[in-house]
Amino acid sequence: MLKIELSNLQFHSFHGVFEEESKTGGDYEVDLVVHLGDTAFPLMHMEETIDYTLLYELVKLHMEKPTKLLETIATEIAQEILNDYLKVEEVVVTIKKLNAPIPFFNGKVSAECSAKRNSQR
Repeated sequence: MLKIELSNLQFHSFHGVFEEESKTGGDYEVDLVVHLGDTAFPLMHMEETIDYTLLYELVKLHMEKPTKLLETIATEIAQEILNDYLKVEEVVVTIKKLNAPIPFFNGKVSAECSAKRNSQR
């Protein structure tokens, strides 16, 4: 199985349940891991894999659309990848909110969705 990763993708987006978040936005980090099934080795042509730029554009599109829950974004990205790329057997999407609006909180919060082709809902 082949694994493709896009790591530490940085976005300033307007997600969150609080009104202030939709006005000022916040900083986010996205990690994407895609597992391809049944690939011949060595891979020699783009048709045998997935174009990283297309995966990035898909993530970027979702991060640009204000959404209340990180869980919604993560599950939508995972589902869209499984729907659009038949070679993908498993996808893991992690979205981290770098400055969560929690009083006296110093850390990150995140939502992660792991989805496999044979267990889609």
